[in-house]
Amino acid sequence: MDTTLKQQIEQMPARRQEQLLAFDRLLTIMDELREQCPWDRKQTMDSLRHLTIEETYELSDAILEGNLTEVRKELGDILLHLVFYARIGSEPATDPAVRFDIADVLNGICEKLIRRHPHIYADTKAETEEQVKQNWEQLKLKEGNKSVLGGVPGSLPALVKAMRIQEKARGAGFDWEEKEQVWEKVEEEMQEFKQEFNVDTGEAIDQNRAEKEFGDVLFSLVNYARFIDINPETALERTNKKFIKRFQYLEEQARQAGKQLKDMTLEEMEVYWQEAKQFT
Repeated sequence: MDTTLKQQIEQMPARRQEQLLAFDRLLTIMDELREQCPWDRKQTMDSLRHLTIEETYELSDAILEGNLTEVRKELGDILLHLVFYARIGSEPATDPAVRFDIADVLNGICEKLIRRHPHIYADTKAETEEQVKQNWEQLKLKEGNKSVLGGVPGSLPALVKAMRIQEKARGAGFDWEEKEQVWEKVEEEMQEFKQEFNVDTGEAIDQNRAEKEFGDVLFSLVNYARFIDINPETALERTNKKFIKRFQYLEEQARQAGKQLKDMTLEEMEVYWQEAKQFT
């Protein structure tokens, strides 16, 4: 080890040294697995991709449930994946022109964070969160992004994508001024959606137009949620989980009563549903 580097590590607080040793241990284990384990040797970035997505959703579940023990576990799983990708990127099979290892990854994000926070590491002024976001988007454009929306991944789930699109547009100064204006837009879109359903006449619905208007309703609701500091993805997922718990309570109570849901009336099911609300 370089003498200067050794001195730097020795001057670090004890806990930081423990963290570095733990990270070194993970890197060592990753090297051993990649070289010795048949499964780990076989993996590629493509084969790991769907597993990484799954691990990310598991972390999301643990966060929503407030289970810190699971959060710690899932963070470890994701960190393993990050180290795995970096190991693959450092191997001889990788094009030398784009080869990288974990040090390149870490230094790259450090340099980007410093570059994107000139209000901390330079003389730019940003005293509010909104100013920080606006500076961030302008810096990304200077770095080569052709559009403020260019950084929104195309594969994001639609609800999350709508939220990110709106946040980025706001960072560029394109946004409503008051939440009342946004709610008026919600009501306008709701009215246009209702017009596609001729309930009184019973006429056939233009499915394509109805879908378009429904998308507009959802987009405007996401916009309003943003104005009142509600994360629509989190809100909907909490509702999903609540519905699942209540429905499973309904199923369990029906079983205990010797009944099957398909043979019960809605009135009978409603009794159990109202009971479930006491527990969720």
